Amino acid sequence: MVFYPVYALLFADTGLTTAEISSLFVIWSVVAFTAEIPSGAWADTWSRRRLYVLGAALTAAGFLTWTLWTAYPGFALGFVLWGLGGALCSGTLEALLYDSLADPDDYARVAGRGGTIAILSMLAATLLATPVFLLGGYVLVGVASVLVALAAGGFALGFPESRGEGSDKSGYLDTLRAGLRHARTGKHVVWALTLAALVPGFTALDEYIPLVTRATGVPVAYAGLFFAVPALFMALGSELAGRWAHCGPRVLGAVLAAAAALLAAGGLSRHAAGMLPIGAAFGLLQFAIVLSETRLQEVTPSAVRATVLSVSGFAAEVVAVALYLFFGLGAAYATVPVLFALVGIPLLGTATVAAAGARHVNPRPESVQRVRSGDGGQSPR
Repeated sequence: MVFYPVYALLFADTGLTTAEISSLFVIWSVVAFTAEIPSGAWADTWSRRRLYVLGAALTAAGFLTWTLWTAYPGFALGFVLWGLGGALCSGTLEALLYDSLADPDDYARVAGRGGTIAILSMLAATLLATPVFLLGGYVLVGVASVLVALAAGGFALGFPESRGEGSDKSGYLDTLRAGLRHARTGKHVVWALTLAALVPGFTALDEYIPLVTRATGVPVAYAGLFFAVPALFMALGSELAGRWAHCGPRVLGAVLAAAAALLAAGGLSRHAAGMLPIGAAFGLLQFAIVLSETRLQEVTPSAVRATVLSVSGFAAEVVAVALYLFFGLGAAYATVPVLFALVGIPLLGTATVAAAGARHVNPRPESVQRVRSGDGGQSPR
């Protein structure tokens, strides 16, 4: 989405104040938070493929609204549409992918490869934003973003139809309650869910990377090049996750502990070279994200898969908001690089949680096994 690097500039160029722009982000977050878990249950009771397509269409409509209605009400409506679209897609795509695979053991490899492509695409969009803007301004940027969002929905139509097994027997409220009940039942599920919520939340740190680079004396003109360092490491981490899909909890804990140490080292380096350990830390985080999500998939039955994944997505957003509050309040007492390094402490705690986990003896519930045979509303392969 070439809109990503410049949409805040669009708001500012339209005359919005920092407070007004911040209020738009609040609207976005509230809508996404509110719709996250209910949309997961909808995916389990309706059609995951159609719900993802609907989410992509709403996102495209949000970007189109920004392009045609460049005023605060238009931007607010665009964020409402984007928030709803993101919530409908969150958890839905992962559940759709897992239940569409002939062998669930392939999930980490396929999801990791998809993550690599996504990260490199975001990096390319960041680099393309400037020439696209120079060629056609915000209008061309908006049109390009709308087309990309619609294309994502079009690709989703290529998946086989998928609903949670038993969705034809259970209503929406029953599925929602069952998913929430599963999310807190059994130590293996609670461990997997906790890990799948904590690890992605730490990637909210990328919002502060430009401030870290500026604190080391890097000129603004070159800040984009340094921002690319974590992205490249994340692409590598996502790719390697598929090859190490079966590593145990202790290895995963060691990976997160190493990420914590690298964050601290990079944040306290006070030198532009510190972006290398920071970038490596983000690569390890991305590696852990793919594996933690895979572990959650393994212990979740198909009937409530999207619901449980949405619970983890909601919790990850809560972790991200906690990080934003930490930086917002901590800025009065320490510099951004120091705060960046201090985040290594809770990340080290997350590493302890990861290492304390134990593999489920039979990681795939019986319902997941049956889905592989073509039951549960999925087209046989």
